[in-house]
Amino acid sequence: MADCCSPGAGSGKSTTPELTPAQRTAGGHPKAGTGVVPSASVSANDVPVPAGTFAMGDAFNEGNAGDGEAPVHPVSVSAFRISATTVTNQQFAEFVEATGHRTESETFGTSAVFHLAVKAQEQDILNRVNDVPWWLNVRGANWAHPAGPLSHWTEVPDHPVTHVSHDDALAYCAWAGRRLPTEAEWEYAARGGVEGRRYPWGDSLHNGHAVGSARHHCNIWQGEFPVRNDQEDGYLTTAPARWFEPNGYGLYQTSGNVWEWCSDWFLPKYYQTCLASGTVHDPQGPTIGRGRVMRGGSYLCHDSYCNRYRVAARSSNTPDSASGNLGFRTVAL
Repeated sequence: MADCCSPGAGSGKSTTPELTPAQRTAGGHPKAGTGVVPSASVSANDVPVPAGTFAMGDAFNEGNAGDGEAPVHPVSVSAFRISATTVTNQQFAEFVEATGHRTESETFGTSAVFHLAVKAQEQDILNRVNDVPWWLNVRGANWAHPAGPLSHWTEVPDHPVTHVSHDDALAYCAWAGRRLPTEAEWEYAARGGVEGRRYPWGDSLHNGHAVGSARHHCNIWQGEFPVRNDQEDGYLTTAPARWFEPNGYGLYQTSGNVWEWCSDWFLPKYYQTCLASGTVHDPQGPTIGRGRVMRGGSYLCHDSYCNRYRVAARSSNTPDSASGNLGFRTVAL
């Protein structure tokens, strides 16, 4: 998918072998098994989510029909532990230092950076992405250089890691002994124990009793997209991963900031299948799809054109895609 959400990879196809059913369930990766013990900070960031049943999907009929947010259907989820935040630059740097992993953006040599955020020499700005000219294809942009070669992750160590593909996220999970959340787990946790709401904090986008940056519950676009971001929430692009108020389970920024990879394949009609099955228990998603699920929206979302920062909203991209607004969080095995 190449749109305001996140541009697709140049190849449009994953170069990673398909996972076995066991690997899909565990969030594994064909290259797993580094034998390196990850930092204790990885699991220390976890919050518990109790077992329960919830109504999954768009109860407000606000989603794009092509995204498949309907029908609302009952889903039962077992208890699990999920990271309170997305994986940060610092955490990903520990993984790279321990394993020598090279992300697909590094292998490709380029990645997509939002045009107002680029830090690169003119010769490194290769082209605008087709149909989404606010995305620039920048040589040398990757997780370690999120705005281009003239930027570095150490400038924003507590921000979400970006420019990571689904395949890169699985490689991190294999090292950390963790997995990606299923789409059902992600939405259940993102709602924070409050069912049927538009956002993790309620139904209103802004805090009507506050002014300035305090009006904002999340990091999305303010101003005229894509030419002017007024930065009322304080950020042009990513905010620190542990920012704004957490939801009822203790998760930060399940709306806005960066899109988050889930383990599931994406099929728009999948919810219809689930509804026909009655209450679905710990669904793993369809066995095939046109991409992997992304959840949560990003700093580029705005209600004038892309309201996918709602907790029911969903999107997708090819597994080898990466960009400056796409990251992930993990779940304990």
